[in-house]
Amino acid sequence: MVDRTDEDGPTRAIRWFAETVGSEWHLRILHALRDGEHRFSELERRTGSSPSTLSRVLDDLATTGLVERRVQERPIATYYRLTARGRALAPVFDAVETWADEYRDA
Repeated sequence: MVDRTDEDGPTRAIRWFAETVGSEWHLRILHALRDGEHRFSELERRTGSSPSTLSRVLDDLATTGLVERRVQERPIATYYRLTARGRALAPVFDAVETWADEYRDA
């Protein structure tokens, strides 16, 4: 096991970020929610995720405070959207997209 007690602030921050949103599915779902609230089925379609993966990742993202769930009673529907904490990731996604556009085929 790696001793992380001597990590500096930037190293600790990057590790925390990677553990929180670093999986492909976490990133896909966060990106899909950037343009607003979506139903579960819309997120399945937009991300290509299986229902079980989508459910698990949405639970993870809700636990970390990046996504919130809203239940509508009539007609019954469940919606997901980014919290303020999740929306704060927008500049990160913008930077990643810019970087990928520049270096993807390099």
